[in-house]
Amino acid sequence: MSALRTKASDAGTSLRVLVRSGIVRPYSPKVLAGLVGTLRAWGTAPAGGFRTLALRAPDQPGVVDERGVLTWGELHRRTNALAAALREQGIREGDGVALMCRNHRGFVEASIAVSKLGADVLYLNTAFAGPQLADVVEREQPRVLVHDEEFTDLLAGVDVELRVLAWVDDEPTGPDAPPTIDGLVEAATAAGGDADLSPPGREGRTIILTSGTTGTPKGAPRPQGGVPAAVSLLSRMPLRAGWRCYVAAPLFHTWGFAHYQLAMLLGTTLVLRRRFDPAEALALLEEERCTSFVVIPVMLQRILALPAEELDRHRLRDLQVVASSGSALPGDLALEWMDRFGDNLYSTYGSTEVAWASIADPTDLREAPGSAGRLPHATVIRILDEQGRPVPDGEPGRIFVGNDLQIEGYTGGGAKEVVDGLMSTGDVGRFGPDGRLYVEGRDDEMIVSGGENVFPREVEDCLVRHEAVSEVAAVGVPDDDFGKRLRAFVVLTADGSVDEEGLKDWVRANLARYKVPREIVFLDELPRNATGKVLKRELDAG
Repeated sequence: MSALRTKASDAGTSLRVLVRSGIVRPYSPKVLAGLVGTLRAWGTAPAGGFRTLALRAPDQPGVVDERGVLTWGELHRRTNALAAALREQGIREGDGVALMCRNHRGFVEASIAVSKLGADVLYLNTAFAGPQLADVVEREQPRVLVHDEEFTDLLAGVDVELRVLAWVDDEPTGPDAPPTIDGLVEAATAAGGDADLSPPGREGRTIILTSGTTGTPKGAPRPQGGVPAAVSLLSRMPLRAGWRCYVAAPLFHTWGFAHYQLAMLLGTTLVLRRRFDPAEALALLEEERCTSFVVIPVMLQRILALPAEELDRHRLRDLQVVASSGSALPGDLALEWMDRFGDNLYSTYGSTEVAWASIADPTDLREAPGSAGRLPHATVIRILDEQGRPVPDGEPGRIFVGNDLQIEGYTGGGAKEVVDGLMSTGDVGRFGPDGRLYVEGRDDEMIVSGGENVFPREVEDCLVRHEAVSEVAAVGVPDDDFGKRLRAFVVLTADGSVDEEGLKDWVRANLARYKVPREIVFLDELPRNATGKVLKRELDAG
């Protein structure tokens, strides 16, 4: 009976979330029949999910980018044509298609078309170097490579059967010029190839790469998500159907991709730009009257670093949710953002392997800015010691997560550690007396200095609160006397002025003496990947 009550409670919670968000609402009998038939035939993968939008809201703007607007109906017909063109090139169910695209319509169109064929899509990081890309492609063996023209030279050594250009500034010419998405769509449409396809016999896989900050990127096949994934996120983040969302976070990253998937259910208009510029982002949010904004923390840092007169010009009155993920919000960034633009910030903690594990809402960020918030629906977190045993309440340990979103393993073999069905995030954390999760840092970043445990993140958060400091990264380096010591790398604000001893005194005044960095190195900028994560291996090498 207890299990039945739990299932009934879960179903009730899910229904309330779906109704509140506007996903479940009345439809005409004709539309409802079409939706049911589509989902039965196509499932909840992008092929089916975006197809339902062509039935529900064919004339609603679906994608807005530098080239204008595509409605959901237009997107459906164009992806039919693109899928037909790729099939003419010999692409079949189970084949692999790699995408290396910035945020624009080509990313969305290629992803949906590949799904309509039952093929697998592999998302490549736009900041990867040539050797990383070659290693990944060699391991994953895609038959097709869809990429923006700007990456042509970088991908020259990658061996695939077919290349397709997703974004070009000028139509390529010459006998060896690869086809473009627009060219394939136009040719297929002229031949009547934009009609509906038959559903494939299998659902294609979606493979997102880990960040590669500690080595060769791993392929993580993401569950298609669907309703359980949406309910989990929406239980803590009040996104609504029909909103206009500026997705600034890279679409190839777990966080940007999550909102691309959510658009299938919410009918969200995806506002996209190929590159992020802080001043342009503020203008775009107002011009497009965006209700939500999907970011990584460094984007918020860059916006708040703009001159005060620039920030004062933008009130962002339509903006209701700023959804941040990818790394922790450093220092008092959350408070600075909300004090200026209102209590609309939500910070999500998770990983490529488990997706979102906890979410801090504005109340959490006001009351406990250093916390990762509380657990979304149908999520379990346990804090375990090195032997996989639960630690006492309030004590730190390794974070293990259980939900419907975790991967089963990497495409190249292996997986994160799993204990009783819960997967490690690779982080150390604890639950506070307030019931919130607190993440102390990566389990492989903790250093023991003079017999004391030190996590770089606590020192980073302390330093970044100094008025002259813009960004900080700290790493452990060998020390003959203490085993290891902290070295901090600091970027000052545009008008910041402080020396090494001044920053050491600042840490000494706020943290235990053993947490004071032995060295502080000043840099013009921190090395980051395309998802905003600091590349600490490059700092270690320096």
